[in-house]
Order: sequence, then C-alpha cells, then structure tokens
Amino acid sequence: MLRKLDRLFVLRLPLLLAMAFTLFPLYWAIVTSLKREGEITRLPIRYWPERVTFENYVVAWKNVGFSIFFKNSVFVSGMTVIIVLVCSVLVGYAISRFKFKGKNAFMIMLLCTQFVPGAMLLIPLFMIFKQLGLTSNLLALIITYSTFQLPFNSLLMSGFISNIPEALEEAAMVDGCSRLKAIFLVIFPILLPGIVATTVFTFISAWNEFLFALMFISKPALFTLPVGLRYMQGEFDIHYGALAAGSLISLVPAVILFGFVQKYLVQGMGSGAVKG
Repeated sequence: MLRKLDRLFVLRLPLLLAMAFTLFPLYWAIVTSLKREGEITRLPIRYWPERVTFENYVVAWKNVGFSIFFKNSVFVSGMTVIIVLVCSVLVGYAISRFKFKGKNAFMIMLLCTQFVPGAMLLIPLFMIFKQLGLTSNLLALIITYSTFQLPFNSLLMSGFISNIPEALEEAAMVDGCSRLKAIFLVIFPILLPGIVATTVFTFISAWNEFLFALMFISKPALFTLPVGLRYMQGEFDIHYGALAAGSLISLVPAVILFGFVQKYLVQGMGSGAVKG
C-alpha cells in the first residue's frame, strides 16, 4: 500500500500537475472561442461560457480572412515539404552510399548550419529577395524554409537509408533500373517511416514560422496564419474571441497530422537514430 502511495505521489501526481499546467492554456483558448465578446472580459471570470456560440469562428474565417491565410499556409508548407523531401532523400542517399573526398567535412558543415540563428540572416535574405523582386511573394518563404530545413533532414535521411541493405538497389539495377529509378522505386517505399518523420518536422516548422513571414510578406492577401494572428491584435482593440478561434483553427492541421502519422513518426525516429 505504501509503495503504491509513494508511486502515486512521486511519479503520477507531478505528471498530472504538469499535464494540467500544459493543457490549461488550450482549454482556456477553447472556452474563449466559444464565448460572446462581452462575456470574455467580464468579471468575475467564468470558466465555461454562459451560452456557447460559434460566431467567433465565423468572424475569424470570413471577416478577418483566415480562409485566405489558411490557403497560403497550406501552399507554402506543402511546397516546402515536397522540395525538402525530394532533396533530402537524394542528399541523404549520397551521404549514406557514396565515399567521396571531404565527406566528413561536408556532414560537419551541414550540422553547423543548425547553429546559425535564423534572425541573423534576416537582413541579408531580405536584401537578396528584394534584388530578385521576390518580396511579398510566397516563393521567398518557400525558398527560405526549404533552405533552413534541408541540412538537418538530409542528415536524418542518411541515417534511415543506412539501415536499408544496399543489395536491394543492386538487385533492381541488375534488372535494368537506373540508380535514380532504383531510389524512387525501391528505397522510397522502404523509407516510409523516415519520409513521415521528415514530412512532419518540415510541415510543422513551415506552418508555425513567423519571423520570416512577417518580414518578407507585406500584402494581407499573402499572409500566412501566424502573421494573420499577429494582425488581429489592433492598436486599441483586440477581438479576443476571434483571436482564440483563429489560434485553434491554425492548430487543427498539426493535430490531425500527428494523429495520423504518430506510429510512423516514432518508428522513423528510432530507425534514423541507429546509424549515421
């Protein structure tokens, strides 16, 4: 009995408190999004709406323009995932399968790119895109996100590919496949856990990115969701209900994505960590 009580107080109770602390902001956002605007700031605070309303979601989606922001975020994140996925598979394959001079130095350089703060490159990137005429263009965000995500995901993918027997590709090439065809017909299907892990990390990173999207995009019709949320906070007024509803709308794709791929994500992280 004492051992069970000790386990409850030492392990489970702190975990429950930490979970409650973590989930309460999400609960409060949901409750706020279901309240009428006058009820949100009323005192004393009520922890459940008097009358549930979905008006804030309609305001955020139609009046504020979240439908446009949502489409922009889906487009930018989807294109970034495609570019990073294809390039990281090819780079990871080269690192895993080929021996070439400077390979270790190249891998170290890829790792070192992760130590550079993105904010430090903000002004140089802005000047480059300005010269190219790509400011207020979603292509600038796609290029930036792909560039920042590619090094880490290439190293991650090389770990996944190292776990695949090289004899499978050799057998495909004996049957007439080129090396590139063998990669996409033989390696790609086996790489499903690694592809899922890369897809999730890249998508969530691009979906949540705020700083570059704020600096590179000035046209409201091209705003992504994080920037759209920022501009819902006016100088003299904040529509808390619509802001909470917009935050939950932006959260839905990430939750759905994790729900569908969590099994492959855990498997992919485990297999990618075995070899480098």
